[in-house]
Amino acid sequence: MVNTKVELCGITLDNPVIAASGTFGYGYEFAEIYDINCLGTFSFKGTTFEPRFGNPTPRIAEANAGMLNAVGLQNPGVERVIAEELPKLARVFHKPVMANVSGFSVEEYAEVCRRLDGEAQIGWLEVNISCPNVHGGGMSFGTDPKLAAEVTRTVKAVTTKPVIMKLSPNAADIAEVAKACEEAGADAISLINTLLGMRIDLAKRRPVLANTTGGLSGPAVFPVALRMVWQTSHAVSIPVIGIGGVSSAEDVIEMMLAGATAVEVGAANLVRPTACRDIIDALPATMARYNIDSLSEITGGAKEWEKM
Repeated sequence: MVNTKVELCGITLDNPVIAASGTFGYGYEFAEIYDINCLGTFSFKGTTFEPRFGNPTPRIAEANAGMLNAVGLQNPGVERVIAEELPKLARVFHKPVMANVSGFSVEEYAEVCRRLDGEAQIGWLEVNISCPNVHGGGMSFGTDPKLAAEVTRTVKAVTTKPVIMKLSPNAADIAEVAKACEEAGADAISLINTLLGMRIDLAKRRPVLANTTGGLSGPAVFPVALRMVWQTSHAVSIPVIGIGGVSSAEDVIEMMLAGATAVEVGAANLVRPTACRDIIDALPATMARYNIDSLSEITGGAKEWEKM
């Protein structure tokens, strides 16, 4: 009998599969399709202090082996999330949930985290300093080690929950940003967010997205994400969550061999709403095929070749 359990910042997950923020809403929508308690956990929709309508439409563009999005952090704001979304979530999901937090200033990140800190069902705060689809915030914090450290340090001062810093692949040196976050007190790192890209409508001779650029996700980014997980797991001693193009049980195991403790599934949920459930169902047989008895033992396993 294989063991799919892993531990993330002191909290045990039944398996390492986490539905990624922005692709799973607040969970209850997917609960109409399947029992979402099969998940390790999920990261709910990015939350800011004030409500946000998001970017103008069109916000989505197709790409080979992926998609571009420029949603722009549409959300009802932290107070409505606490008052309305979390009670609805609690009726369908009975495990600790991950709260994804976004902001446009260090103070906003801290205030949103402070307010969410008192919510019992929230197990982790995933602080998104990597969104490429908003102006005046987001990615600017995640590409500068000093700013990333400042956000980390300020958030850690106002919360008792584990803080996971979500990093941008658009940083010049993602390992340096990760190390700066670790030194500032981060409990874990998640990566990668989407890669900055664009599409042009040939007939209209203008960008497809109203925002001009958007974030590329899907299978096309998996090798890039895997490389960055590998680099980051070599640079820090705290847990790393691998994100980017994951769509199969094999991808989960590959991410873990590269150094991930857990793995988030994003764009695959938009293509196939049962993607996370299907990956979890396939994990035991996939583990057996590769002679893996326990997933908690393989994190960083591919590093062993370096010792040979």
